[in-house]
Amino acid sequence: MCNQTVGLVAAELERHGIVTVALQLLRSVAEKVQPPRALCVPFAHGYPLDTPGDAERQRAVLRAALGAAALPGPGPVLVDLPVGPSA
Repeated sequence: MCNQTVGLVAAELERHGIVTVALQLLRSVAEKVQPPRALCVPFAHGYPLDTPGDAERQRAVLRAALGAAALPGPGPVLVDLPVGPSA
């Protein structure tokens, strides 16, 4: 799904009371679309959780997303994934 579509769907879900966090590969798109909450990740297209098979890294991304879900909204709230293996 494209980054813009995810942000627009997230905004509609939030209007219905469902907390969302979009994993955004392109921060510039997130800044334009302004989803309620987004975790901006620096990974290649098609890999929003980083390297396939790296369960520890993928859990770190999911933990960061859950942390973003706890932030007050509605936003936009854009959070950058901390760089490094312990994100």
